[in-house]
Amino acid sequence: MIRFTDVSKFYPGKIPGIVDLSVEIPDGEFVFLIGPSGSGKTTILRLLIRDLLPTSGNIVIDEYDLKKLTPKNIHLLRRKVGIVFQDFKLLMDRTVYENVAMVLEILGKPVKDIPDGVKNVLELVGLLDKKDVFPIQLSAGEMQRVSIARAIVGGPKMLLADEPTGNLDPETSWGIIDILEEINRLGTTVIVASHNADVVNRLKRRTITIEHGHVVRDEEKGHYHLTKHEKKEPKGGKHDAAH
Repeated sequence: MIRFTDVSKFYPGKIPGIVDLSVEIPDGEFVFLIGPSGSGKTTILRLLIRDLLPTSGNIVIDEYDLKKLTPKNIHLLRRKVGIVFQDFKLLMDRTVYENVAMVLEILGKPVKDIPDGVKNVLELVGLLDKKDVFPIQLSAGEMQRVSIARAIVGGPKMLLADEPTGNLDPETSWGIIDILEEINRLGTTVIVASHNADVVNRLKRRTITIEHGHVVRDEEKGHYHLTKHEKKEPKGGKHDAAH
């Protein structure tokens, strides 16, 4: 369970990231965060991995109260959370296999278990045949699939995806969304920040709309609401600002 209670985050200069956010996300849910660039979507994701601390209010993930979590225990929280970025953040001098295996090495998994762990997630994302190539040899969609494999190989309870289809063509985008849905079916909570109106409208999952740091809609089977300040961006969109 994820619970935000009256959470606000202000950046220097009293710039609002999010304001008075109260929301609960049960285990196993698939949620879209939508809204204009700079509305607060990325702030929410950064708060969930404790990359930021709230200015006020409380965030609880399972047994962890994030404001009370000591720096030496942040790694325990992050074992529960995988994150996928729009710009992939892969190590370009390591193969696909090595990029994914590194996560299991950091988690201290037994060496004998690493090959099977990597094999299983590469099969899930359809890239087992590319395990020995380097990221530079992959398409953008394939690099995003490697990023997803790396995010889930440790078995997190929650997967955060920040504009995962933002740089991809529509057909490739749907391949990524199919993988995220499969991960969700396997029991992982999935939270996707997105400008992709087509994806949001067709999936009809829970949709939380953020504007100027405020939740303006929270719909069980939502769709992409446009504001007068925003144009439709069905193929993705600009990456959310720092807040």
